[in-house]
Amino acid sequence: MHSGRLVFSQLLDFLPRHHFNLCVRRYRGDYRARGFSCMDQFLSMAFAQLTARTSLRDIETCLRAVDAKLYHAGFRSRVSRSTLADANERRDWRIWADLAQPLIQKARALYADDPLGVDLQHTAYILDSTTIELCLSLFPWARYKKKHGAIKLHTLLDMRGSIPCFLRITDAKTSDAQMLDQLDFQPGAFYVMDRGYISFQRLYRLSQAMAYFLVRSRDKLIHTRLSYRPVDKSTGLRSDHVIRLSGYYTKNYYPAPLRRVCFFDVERRRRFVFVTNNFDLPALTIAQLYKCRWAVELFFKWIKQHLCIQAFFGTSGNAVKTQVWIAITIYVLVAIAKKELKVERPLSEILQIFSICLFEQVPLQQLLTATIPQTAQTLYPNPLPLFEI
Repeated sequence: MHSGRLVFSQLLDFLPRHHFNLCVRRYRGDYRARGFSCMDQFLSMAFAQLTARTSLRDIETCLRAVDAKLYHAGFRSRVSRSTLADANERRDWRIWADLAQPLIQKARALYADDPLGVDLQHTAYILDSTTIELCLSLFPWARYKKKHGAIKLHTLLDMRGSIPCFLRITDAKTSDAQMLDQLDFQPGAFYVMDRGYISFQRLYRLSQAMAYFLVRSRDKLIHTRLSYRPVDKSTGLRSDHVIRLSGYYTKNYYPAPLRRVCFFDVERRRRFVFVTNNFDLPALTIAQLYKCRWAVELFFKWIKQHLCIQAFFGTSGNAVKTQVWIAITIYVLVAIAKKELKVERPLSEILQIFSICLFEQVPLQQLLTATIPQTAQTLYPNPLPLFEI
């Protein structure tokens, strides 16, 4: 893979070029392109993501500083901020959305055997959304409130490997529960959601598809208790009931029985009530599975901190979706490289390494698996404390 090649070029070996060309032809991305191709656009945006560039001028300046190496990285035309801005505005964002799909499928296959953290044989997904705030004067199409602009990133995350397998970008006014209408539910799989996804009419459709859901219950849910199971209160469990909804509308929206599990978190001193249509798993496993939902919050926090989706390089909806989808593509690409090269470092460290070594001629395996020197520990085996108490 190496033979004197740049780190940037080695990383792009994990990109399926045939599928890339197929997506470009499907949406006529290179139609009447004068030199600046879709590949040049992707490489420029990938460079911005991997090195945390914050503006078009920043991208242009940094790339021109390494002009002699750009050809070996795959660039075939000179990058200028105006050309890149026009490409982000005009080229269909669905090119990058379709490009991400085979990468997501490959990443999910690579991480399929990773431990889930819960004794569960089913496939488990987390459905959630995050709001990305925008300046209303620059993004008038993204009006959220009277003086605020924002968009929503809806994500279905595979718990094994934290790989996003479904993404939608909508205006911030779109309710979370509406995303349940766009999902094709996988029979036997678990869908873990917060209380914002409580729509019993939609949840009943999920149940009819032979899938399972686990959702945090709303306060004062009107129901009738049908039966109960004994629980070990030393584990934090408080109750495990089989219920039937008895509200004026909910009893018609969801006519089947449900399971209601109550759990008390000693550390946070909080009481949680969960509702699920699975009656076989132990009650403690239900509580532990919902606790794993925090992985999607960490995913949103991670991409906001390490990928460039807070400072956008264009103001149109097409430019915003282009940048978000390329950011997700880079995230999955790095995750694939991490798994195939058997790298033990976390993704955050790998991105930090890439941010300063993209144009170095170092074997990728050697770069990512190099151990951190223990010089400080060798010179100072017994360091003194900084503060005496």
